[in-house]
Amino acid sequence: MTGSVRRTALVTGASRGIGQAIATRLAAEGAMVIVHFGTDEGGAAATVERIERAGGSAFAVGAELGRDGDVERLFTGVEAGLAGRPLDIVVNNAAAAPAGPLGATTRAEFDHLFAVNVRAPYFIIEQALPLMREGGRIITISSVATRMANPAQTSFAMTKAAVETMSRTLANQLGARGITVNAVAPGATRTPTNEAVFDVPGLAEQIAGMTALDRLGGPGDVADVVAFLASDAARWVTGQVIDASGGLFLGPRV
Repeated sequence: MTGSVRRTALVTGASRGIGQAIATRLAAEGAMVIVHFGTDEGGAAATVERIERAGGSAFAVGAELGRDGDVERLFTGVEAGLAGRPLDIVVNNAAAAPAGPLGATTRAEFDHLFAVNVRAPYFIIEQALPLMREGGRIITISSVATRMANPAQTSFAMTKAAVETMSRTLANQLGARGITVNAVAPGATRTPTNEAVFDVPGLAEQIAGMTALDRLGGPGDVADVVAFLASDAARWVTGQVIDASGGLFLGPRV
């Protein structure tokens, strides 16, 4: 990020994992970061503390996404914290996890997935736009699940495909304001919150064996891609889905 005016960034789901890494990375680039959390207030406080300890600036805002009035509650806190300053970067990272395959996902789980993963990002962008400066950045975290046929993640993949389409169409709509809109699609990413999943014997090695770069991803791998898209260097990149999976499931490895 360049320029003499300090940028501001909203990162949803920034209390842990990839969201926390994105928030700290953007802060390291000079942005004042709004750290959103759903229920993990302690994690959000830890993110803010980490940013401030490194010399950055941040504040936390809580709003449980997927509930009535969620986006309104979020932006009440966002606007209070901004105190009249504009918003430059929106990162839609918060997401509900896969609920299961067809036949196992309940209607309530399905509706919750779409409420958190699709409805919330859509209306967060709508609420953010009046606050955004020309040349802003909107980045939504998708998933390689949209290009892989994984029956255990059908409904989850559907939500991520929806935000990829949203990103392309909004890029076309908002380009006249110099606002870029992109999505980032991580693959298997090891975080402190999903550590137990990868502790299943042989699973990490199996996934690494299907990845061109021969390892699992980490939160920082994804955060660096987001930081690029948020920077002035990415001013000519819009309407794209950037794969940040290390080349997961590109084809047979011989």
